[in-house]
Amino acid sequence: MEKSIVNGVSGVTGSENGKELLVQKGMVDVDRNAQVIVDLSIEIEASQETVWQIQTGIEQWPTWQKDITQVRLSGPIASGSMFQWETHGLQINSTILEVAPMKRIVWGGPAHGIEGVHVWSITPIAKGVLVHTVESWDGPPVAADPNGMRAALEASLKAWLAALKSTAESLTTEE
Repeated sequence: MEKSIVNGVSGVTGSENGKELLVQKGMVDVDRNAQVIVDLSIEIEASQETVWQIQTGIEQWPTWQKDITQVRLSGPIASGSMFQWETHGLQINSTILEVAPMKRIVWGGPAHGIEGVHVWSITPIAKGVLVHTVESWDGPPVAADPNGMRAALEASLKAWLAALKSTAESLTTEE
């Protein structure tokens, strides 16, 4: 199995504290050693293109996610592009780490002492797509309350998936 380590890339999660991101077969993964990892999936009755456009329409997130109040994307949807966003009152700076159009997007970045890496994949199934998300959190705030942080992350991701499903399926019924 081909393995390589990416370290020191500007804005890449973990580079601030010397951690490295594992890249296997050209794909960035979450920090599998993080104190909190949440892994969820949802089936959405919509096309892969529809779901991809909604999920990667980063500056449009506040229109369909009530917890995101502002977003500013600096550049295209491509590895190395950065975006600043606010969710639940927290300012977050994220860097896009990987893009496989229509299939997968990964971003990460530090937020208030939490090092996060977030992987999203969209896979066609018989009645639409399966959206799978896995996110890792590590850092001092996570160490101080891993159970509380896991619960917060899980609730946030469940809400995101539900909003993505609702938005995509409502667009599909309008077509």
